Amino acid sequence: MKLNKAVSLLAVYTIVVPCLSAAQPSRVQEVEQAVQALTGAMIDADGPMLRKLTNKALSYGHSSGKIETQSEFVETLITGMSVFEDIQLESQTVEVVDDTAIVRHVLSAKTNDKGKGPGTVKLGILLVWVKQEMQWTLLARQAVKVL
Repeated sequence: MKLNKAVSLLAVYTIVVPCLSAAQPSRVQEVEQAVQALTGAMIDADGPMLRKLTNKALSYGHSSGKIETQSEFVETLITGMSVFEDIQLESQTVEVVDDTAIVRHVLSAKTNDKGKGPGTVKLGILLVWVKQEMQWTLLARQAVKVL
């Protein structure tokens, strides 16, 4: 009888535990969702969401060499100085180490920055995300021109 209980418990464990794990997003999926949310917030110029998704210590590096703080990054988008009409991400990789994630992708975008008019950009992007208080926030970003 005890053997039957043990076998039953083992069967339940091998069926239920993988299902529970599959139901919850992996850490890589969580980071991918954060990247998608950030991309949407950049297109929408959604200040509150941009602040929520970025770390207060954000270092946001542009391909021109300009570096912005969290406040400067958000302000640039919500004032229309930098406008993204569309953003497409390609060749994305995500590597999670403890509570830090490194994301690389190629960003292709249609822009319409204040004073510059419509344009396009294609950049290689490196993002560093950290998980704090159950949420991933962007700590650092660096863009480089794609040749």
